Amino acid sequence: MADDIALLVADIYEAAGALRKSGEAVAKTAGQTQARWQLLSAISDDATPVPRAARRLGVSRQGVQRIANNLVDDGLAQWAPNPDHRSSPLLMLTPDGRRTLAAITDRSWAAHRALTSDIAEADIAVARNVLQRLAAAVRQI
Repeated sequence: MADDIALLVADIYEAAGALRKSGEAVAKTAGQTQARWQLLSAISDDATPVPRAARRLGVSRQGVQRIANNLVDDGLAQWAPNPDHRSSPLLMLTPDGRRTLAAITDRSWAAHRALTSDIAEADIAVARNVLQRLAAAVRQI
């Protein structure tokens, strides 16, 4: 069992690396990086302070702050006052940011369909369930 778990973890890392590489290629078609795409997506539903976006993405606040500043400089996001915390403004998409995110998302759906064309939907559902349970168990440690 322990060997199977070690192999599963290795497979997850391998898949994550391959998916990151694929994601970089998809994001590049819109002149973005995967990190920028992830942040655009993280703030797409609601204006979000950088620390919350960083927690959601599981990365450092400083890294998200740098990317946020770049997105604002490029006109893809903007700052808005945060009524709950004056020193932590809300980051929100601009119309250009929404268009960019939509273009990347459309391309990613096509890429995902191609990647999974020979995998049954039921297998994907089982894999998702197992990964969600594994992630929940890891968070409990």
